[in-house]
Amino acid sequence: MRPVIAYTASRFLLFAATAAILLLIGVTGLLNLALSVLISGIVSYVVLSKQRDAVSTAVVERTQRQGHGHGEGDGGAAPSAE
Repeated sequence: MRPVIAYTASRFLLFAATAAILLLIGVTGLLNLALSVLISGIVSYVVLSKQRDAVSTAVVERTQRQGHGHGEGDGGAAPSAE
């Protein structure tokens, strides 16, 4: 669960830093919020790719440990549309 917390904290810090920088250059209100979400999302997509991969791996491993893999428990059959 540590990778999930680290990634979430990194995303939040990136958002806060972006909002602060925009505030320093004079962008306020709803425009600041919208630009902060957009800019920090784009930057995190590039900068945090390794952390995002670690989160994905951690989530998959945890799901498999709990026995919720694909097809388990239902015989792998999809429900019929009848």
